[in-house]
Amino acid sequence: MVNAKHDTSSYESRGYKREIFDGNALYDAYKRAKKGSDWKPQVQKFEMNYLLELTKIQKDLENMTYEFLPTTNFTIHERGNIRRITGEQIQDRIIKHALCDEVLNPSVEKFLIYDNGASIKGKGIDFTRRRLVTHLHKYYMRHGSNDGYILLIDFSKYYDNIRHDVLMRLFEKYVTNEHSRWLLRKTVERSRVDVSYMSDDEYENCLNRLFNSLIHQNIDKKLLTGEKFMAKHLNIGDQVAQTAGISYPIRIDNYVKIVKGVKFYGRYMDDSYAIHESKEFLEELLEEIIEIAGELGITVNTHKTRICKLSEHWRYLQVQYSLTDTGRVIQKINPKRLTAMRRKMKKLAPKLTEKEFTDWYKSWFKNHYKIMSKRQRSNMDILFNQLKEVTKCSTQSPLLTEES
Repeated sequence: MVNAKHDTSSYESRGYKREIFDGNALYDAYKRAKKGSDWKPQVQKFEMNYLLELTKIQKDLENMTYEFLPTTNFTIHERGNIRRITGEQIQDRIIKHALCDEVLNPSVEKFLIYDNGASIKGKGIDFTRRRLVTHLHKYYMRHGSNDGYILLIDFSKYYDNIRHDVLMRLFEKYVTNEHSRWLLRKTVERSRVDVSYMSDDEYENCLNRLFNSLIHQNIDKKLLTGEKFMAKHLNIGDQVAQTAGISYPIRIDNYVKIVKGVKFYGRYMDDSYAIHESKEFLEELLEEIIEIAGELGITVNTHKTRICKLSEHWRYLQVQYSLTDTGRVIQKINPKRLTAMRRKMKKLAPKLTEKEFTDWYKSWFKNHYKIMSKRQRSNMDILFNQLKEVTKCSTQSPLLTEES
């Protein structure tokens, strides 16, 4: 007999049948969108009349008259890279949650390879790292030695060079709903870049050239007249962009896994790896990937892409790996990550309460202690205990001031 209760809950949780303007779907999207940001004034203002606001959003989506609200832009420094982030208002985040969670993600996810670990529920960067270790162990068991190579692939300015025409052909292959397609086209079109400063020749070939949004933001605003737009680039911070990031190279993933039969292959956004016993095979594979990537409009970063021996020390997703001749996988954290963490601890300690600082540190330590040496763990704990006293002083200082 079919377990009706189980089947129904599973069916509804995947959201296959709910339209993006469905009232229940929008309410669920609203709860997810405000999670972690309900302290913001604009979110609190929305919460005061959320039923009326959701009703207005529902009507606009159903009639295909919804208009996006203005965004905010800010820059962050992440692992030595400067990233331009686009922040959206609560209304736009709600409809993006409804679109991605109800339609786009369930439609695309079943076509992704299992070893694609980014931005997927139940997976993530830890999943990808575990799969890499599993692949290394299986490789050793199959060949009985650590003689082999790993191809580490990285793309240059990945989100900046996702072509809108290629992306929409991919999405429309999996999404058939009229309202969802309309919102997808509207979202992607919003990411167009004003390139009015380009000459006619430059504009004609702009889709085939590497684009860097950090350089573009330094262009004189007077030259951006809105006459020419480049249909390439996605805004980091947009939820649709995250889904696009995991699905855009589906063609490359399928080629490596299915056509070339590479069993030990995985990808996390624009970082991927392939393990094989033949260096010549991986060199040929890299050339074929470069060719396919060129057809998609993305560029393989030849400076970061390399082929290494499994027995050597090589780095993937900020962790250093090595496969020994006994089959042991050695993992070491990137020392630069520890330095960055120590600096962050010193900056945040005076600003957080003791409980906040302790919870934050222990959460980080729990995710990284396995790849740290005993000395590294000890040094981090020593610094933590020293800074914890700073948090005590910072929380007690207002009371001392009042008493004095």
